[in-house]
Amino acid sequence: MADHALSARIKARQHQLAQTGLLRQRRLLNAAAEAAMVTADNGSLHNFASNDYLGLSHAPEVAAALYSGAQQYGVGSTASPLVCGYSAAHQQLEQALCAATGAEAAILFSSGFAANSALMKTLFSDSDTIVADKLIHASMIDGLRDAKVKLKRYQHNDLAAAERYLRQGDVTALLTETIFSMDGDSAPLAQLAALCQRYHCPLIVDDAHGFLLTDTLQIHPFARLITFGKTLGCQGAAIVGSQQLIDFLVANCREYIYSTALSPACCVAAQQALQLAKASHLVEQLQQHIALFRQLATQAGLPLLDSASAIQPILIGQTERVMQIAQQLRERGFLVGAIRPPTVPQGSSRLRVTLSAAHRPAQISALITALSEAITNAP
Repeated sequence: MADHALSARIKARQHQLAQTGLLRQRRLLNAAAEAAMVTADNGSLHNFASNDYLGLSHAPEVAAALYSGAQQYGVGSTASPLVCGYSAAHQQLEQALCAATGAEAAILFSSGFAANSALMKTLFSDSDTIVADKLIHASMIDGLRDAKVKLKRYQHNDLAAAERYLRQGDVTALLTETIFSMDGDSAPLAQLAALCQRYHCPLIVDDAHGFLLTDTLQIHPFARLITFGKTLGCQGAAIVGSQQLIDFLVANCREYIYSTALSPACCVAAQQALQLAKASHLVEQLQQHIALFRQLATQAGLPLLDSASAIQPILIGQTERVMQIAQQLRERGFLVGAIRPPTVPQGSSRLRVTLSAAHRPAQISALITALSEAITNAP
């Protein structure tokens, strides 16, 4: 890189991140023949880091649907949805998502981050006041910053604090997640929906980590984000809501208007995954694995957070220590996410164990043993 002020700034920032243990770097991993495994240079790893909660990324039916969709529609959509990139595959997936959620209409995006950020920027402006849980996802925060809203963030899952803001009036919308991505706990969605109804405030829900895994589909918010890369094991995302909302996004959302549409083959695959997720025993199997993990982890004295979801954080505290433990686990054959600031607050670095219906009880038991030993051995 040429020697100028910008390259010097980049170099200084990278050095600062490296010195504080916060430098993020990619590691090459390859999927194995089953959803709960990956391969690396040093061999196979039991995968407890992915969000493939039902193991559908490797389902033969989903792979066959992806291939069939590519044969029928081609590999890519080739254009924006408003040019020639909106196909029957997109429409059929939207209709299936509406049937699953009870929404009137849906709009598809290539990623959950794009969908969340786009929704915020398209709906809101600097004249709006938004109330949000303190732990909403970065994609929402970035979109709200771009929209220059007045943001009031209440303490995590604190209904009384949320109501205090709503009682002040002049609130455009309230934002929350169903299952929070770093803590794994659930929002009191029914109570938040009741509050929003009482104060005539639209509720917007990021359902990325909870879609089909919780009983929250009985709540019908103003807008709901659904991602396909987690419960469905695929690619893409959607916003579902009223026909009026979706028509507004189609006509005004720059990320939708000026971006190549999601691949129709991905839509066919996601629709197949949706059918499997609704009709199979996989959700029940996942719940059994969550219960087993928490039982064994509690018996082992691991510092669990209060989570009943597939996301099971283990609080470590220090950034350097969590990285050392994650590396020890990797050397023992287990891939577990190490979460550091700024994703979580200083002093709350953690291991983020994510469970899947594709795991086997023996894998979970072996992980607990490895976790106990690695935490004990880490300085």
